[in-house]
Amino acid sequence: MNPSLEHVSEMSESPADTPVQMGEDDKYSVDIVMPPKAVPTPKANLEAIKGAVKGKMLAKMKKEAVDCPVKLKMVSFVECFTCPNFNRRVRGKVGCRGLPLTQAASNV
Repeated sequence: MNPSLEHVSEMSESPADTPVQMGEDDKYSVDIVMPPKAVPTPKANLEAIKGAVKGKMLAKMKKEAVDCPVKLKMVSFVECFTCPNFNRRVRGKVGCRGLPLTQAASNV
C-alpha cells in the first residue's frame, strides 16, 4: 500500500463521527425530519425561493420538515428556509437564530 494513501485514510473521518458545530449566531440546532405525510408549505414561501431553488431539490425540500423552536410547531423545511432566523443547513441539521418573529415576518 502506498504510504501517502495510508496517511490520508487515517486522517479522514466519516461525517457521522464528527459532531456538527453550531455557528456563532445559532441559538438552536434543529434536526431535519422526513414525516410520513408532507407538512403543507405556504404559497408565499414557495414564491420567495422560486428563483433560487428548482426541480428535484425543491421537491425534496417540500417533503422535509423541522420542529421549529420559534413557532413551537412542525413546519415545512421550505418555510424554515425562508424564515429570517434561518442561518444554515449542515448534515441534516438547521442552525436557527431563535429570535422572536414579528407578525409580518411570520406570515411570509
